Amino acid sequence: MTRKTYQVAGIGNAIVDVISTVDDPFLERMEIHKGIMQLIERERAETLYAAMDDRQEASGGSVCNTIAGAGALGLKTALVGRVRDDDLGRFFASDTERAGTAFVNPPVAGGELPTSRSMIFVTPDGERSMNTYLGISAEVGPDDVDAAVMADTEVLFLEGYLFDKPKGKEAFLKAARACRTAGGRVGIALSDPFCVDRHRADFRQLVANEMDYVIGNQQEWTSLYQVNDLDEALALAAADCEIVVCTRSGEDVVLIQNGARVEAPVRKVVPVDATGAGDQFAAGFLYGLVKDLPLETCGRMGCIAAAEVITHLGARPHRDILALFKAEGLV
Repeated sequence: MTRKTYQVAGIGNAIVDVISTVDDPFLERMEIHKGIMQLIERERAETLYAAMDDRQEASGGSVCNTIAGAGALGLKTALVGRVRDDDLGRFFASDTERAGTAFVNPPVAGGELPTSRSMIFVTPDGERSMNTYLGISAEVGPDDVDAAVMADTEVLFLEGYLFDKPKGKEAFLKAARACRTAGGRVGIALSDPFCVDRHRADFRQLVANEMDYVIGNQQEWTSLYQVNDLDEALALAAADCEIVVCTRSGEDVVLIQNGARVEAPVRKVVPVDATGAGDQFAAGFLYGLVKDLPLETCGRMGCIAAAEVITHLGARPHRDILALFKAEGLV
């Protein structure tokens, strides 16, 4: 493959994680459900944001975390996302660039909605209570996709959550076709079985006609093909798409390429925080894919990256993942 400017690019929800340490009475007073993630509306988001003391901010979002992980592995990366030209939007753009990833969309001046944020309240027992306002990031459309950037990308990774809206679907098709026409490879994370349920026919068409690889978990694959048996679902998927990846909640990862099946072992780790496990699995997998390594090695790299991120709070690695690959003899 001809060397391009970007080895991996992603399109995803651009979300700022805003973290604050609180006590249980605060949660009760603000009527925050402890230990879960819930979507909230704009007014509620503004109320909670104003109530947070000693806020810590970090760039987040599923594919954004994956792209950050790929960048930390030394790949040249780019991110397509939508933020408003407000304090959080400018933070997200500068934080992404500072980490070494090109944020190709400037913050939107006078944007219709505020920058997306996930307000995370951490109690002394380590529980994280997440309240997410999707805001402007969910409004990504074809106008946000620069076809020239997509054509200058070796591997493109899409976030299934953005498939929920018609203009998100249009953005994905524009990006995928520009990348593939120029010789790149395109894939998607199915993201959520409920998202798959809502758009099954469109997802099926996308997987069969536009994608070179797809990553999903057991529930997402069986939902996509409306079967109870995982092997049956994966056989149907493999008939549609060149590379199929299935993560299985702590069990070995199944990978199929052109009908040939391999498994990548998962090392059992007691999780401190499972947030970001799937995101970093994808980062490790994409590193191997870009380097044209065997599919089993790509899966092992994904498992190593996922195992590291669940050993601490936060959705991005703390250790040098490339050094972990080297220690395992993978690079």
